[in-house]
Amino acid sequence: MVLDLNVSIREKNNVPIIDLEGEIDVYTYPKLSDALKVVFEKYPQTKDLIINLGNVRYIDSTGLGVIANGANQISRLSNGYITIINATPQIRKIFDVSGLISTNFHMMENEDSAISHIAGSHNS
Repeated sequence: MVLDLNVSIREKNNVPIIDLEGEIDVYTYPKLSDALKVVFEKYPQTKDLIINLGNVRYIDSTGLGVIANGANQISRLSNGYITIINATPQIRKIFDVSGLISTNFHMMENEDSAISHIAGSHNS
């Protein structure tokens, strides 16, 4: 059984948001990688990117690597961050165990808290 990954890109308060649904693994990671490329091309100076994992059932090391590379890229391009939102406890645990939560990542409970955090960080 091959499971898929649905990807959509939107914007809220000038912050790009990548919404993901499905599984991020060795088979589906190119869709996430392509979405990150689109965001970095469309928003070359963005300091903030939100990735919504609320409908992600599974992520493997390949998916984690794509997100880590995206975080490194946004940090390098604009000294920015990726904020992960709506991660299930199981997905959060995968991030925690991997050690990837670092200075290039934030984990927030939901979109509103992420947008408020981002707005607050730009006003300080």
